[in-house]
Amino acid sequence: MAGGEGVGISSEAGSPPSCAAAPVFISYASQDAAVANAVVETLEEHGIQCWIAPRNVAPGSQYADEIVAAINEAKVLVLVLSEHAIASPHVGREIERAASKRRRIIVLRTDAAPLIRSFEYFLSESQWIDVAALGAPAALKKLTQAVGQRLNPSSWVSPSLGADVTDPADWKRQPTYRTIRRLVAAAVLLVVVAVVISVVVRYWPSNGGPQVPVGAIISDKSIAVLPFVDMSEKKDQEYFADGMAEEIIDLLVKIPGLKVISRTSSFQFKGKTEDLRAIATQLGVAYVLEGSVRRSGDHLRVTAQLINAQDGTHLWSQAYDQDLNDVLKMQDEIAASLVRALQIEVGAGEFGGRPALRNAEAYTFYLQGQHADDRGDRQGLEQALNDFARALELDPTFAAAEVGLGSTYSILGTLGFMQPAIAFEKARQAAERALKLDPKLAVAHVLLSDIHRLYDWDWPAAGQEIQQARALAPNDSEVLLASAVLPGNLVSWDAALNFVNAALTQDPLNADGYNTLSQIQVRRSRLAEAEDAQRRALAISPTGIGGHYFLGLVLLARGEREAALAEMLKERDDEMRLGGSAMAYFTLGRKGDSDSALAKMIRSRNNRPFFISSVYAFRGQIDDALQWLDTAYMQRETALLLLKTQLMFDKLEGDPRYKAFLRKMNLSD
Repeated sequence: MAGGEGVGISSEAGSPPSCAAAPVFISYASQDAAVANAVVETLEEHGIQCWIAPRNVAPGSQYADEIVAAINEAKVLVLVLSEHAIASPHVGREIERAASKRRRIIVLRTDAAPLIRSFEYFLSESQWIDVAALGAPAALKKLTQAVGQRLNPSSWVSPSLGADVTDPADWKRQPTYRTIRRLVAAAVLLVVVAVVISVVVRYWPSNGGPQVPVGAIISDKSIAVLPFVDMSEKKDQEYFADGMAEEIIDLLVKIPGLKVISRTSSFQFKGKTEDLRAIATQLGVAYVLEGSVRRSGDHLRVTAQLINAQDGTHLWSQAYDQDLNDVLKMQDEIAASLVRALQIEVGAGEFGGRPALRNAEAYTFYLQGQHADDRGDRQGLEQALNDFARALELDPTFAAAEVGLGSTYSILGTLGFMQPAIAFEKARQAAERALKLDPKLAVAHVLLSDIHRLYDWDWPAAGQEIQQARALAPNDSEVLLASAVLPGNLVSWDAALNFVNAALTQDPLNADGYNTLSQIQVRRSRLAEAEDAQRRALAISPTGIGGHYFLGLVLLARGEREAALAEMLKERDDEMRLGGSAMAYFTLGRKGDSDSALAKMIRSRNNRPFFISSVYAFRGQIDDALQWLDTAYMQRETALLLLKTQLMFDKLEGDPRYKAFLRKMNLSD
């Protein structure tokens, strides 16, 4: 739909009365919402009132009626012309209506897409303003002058624009930086997408690879499922409420054309009382699903309601009373109802194909295992192992429990809580059992890819597994983020950037995603962007392991030595804090302090050779760096995965011993 093209398109400009007539109607395709909002902001800064959907659509009214009435009342239609607008039948109908009513059409052209015949006919007498030719500030200024003069030809002069739009001497106030930034970003978006996709096609074959996220544009086919509230009498069913929301997310993410925010980001708002509109804005969605769970024995009462985040209206709500054995059927019904409410077409067999639970107690243990695993500490991980194992004892065919078991073993091995040789082999066995039970389980392929990457250093096998996962779940953020990590190890940084951006579109509050983005931008020599991404990760997860360390590395690369030291000293992880401060002290000429921190690292009972090697490499002590790398290799230290992302190891590249080491890890030298 144009003039807004969707029930939930974001409009950041001001908010005049929803049904008020306005002299200017803004017609645009939903993909160009950022440009349209910039136009509205600029015009209204200069006293020209605009009508734009969905901002000006009266709650409960019909879009078509409101749009027709707005065009009838308007004197000017401003068309944001792009390839998206040309392809939109809604935009076509709007300009046809405006032409039939003899309304003046002023065109702001953002790309060079060829016109179809109907557009050529209706726009033949229109005034055109070309962003590419003029640049964003001048185009906005010329548009404002053109609209103002059309509304009042004899006398209109904006006090801030002056009389002559072509004369820079008459410019007394330019459009705001935020407005210009929106327009420029939107205008260059297609070029950026084309470049990145061409890199991906060349370097990283995929099955329908992801697109670069579109930032401020909010699709009307987008939803966030917030954590369900535990309404049980004893308040002891939080794990079950969380599991209900997560299962619905997993069902919805399979629907083509629907953007579903991943659990990591949605669950950031657990227990918080933020306004739903603010939550939706942060997550970049048009709709939010809220729900509650009340469990008494094996009886469940679940309520769910779908809310339009733009105006707070409730579009759909339902209560379910069923036995625990029918919980999967209930989840299918909720997901199917949401899809119908959002007017999305799905295949006949998309929902309703799952049988009743084989064992309700096994399902309960599975959800408890997920809840314990989320804690991330050693005690929680060990509890998760017990819960997943118990679920499999009760139901040996429970493929998802096998994945949970394998993922927990993988985390224990990665964090050093279990010997890697034991942990990763157990993880491998669980993943393989899961795929025998369900060959279409994408997360099992992701788990196998992680094992090949973290422990085997078998990059082709890891790539094969991740491609299979992407074929099964192309929009899953976990799959996309794993896809981003792998090409980074193979030094295809632009391909990695494409995947991590796609992952963050689905999971915009994922600190790990921003950590990965930061390291990719470092290797692309985009240090300012790397710093922004790492600070974003810290804002999301202030106590996350490694956040201050990696920010410190970026600041060192930017030459900000004192700031880097301050960040390193904030790091929670002992080895990273010591290693980071050793590097920062060295750049500040405090070699004694650097030596002292390094000595503490080496004396530590649980020292990590990779980080010791990092300090030696940073200080240019090549022999020591290579010695500690060999130790890390012998211990199968998973941190070796960072080798290709860290700038300090570039100092080793000319040494034949380092080239031999890279070959041992099956990496290109």
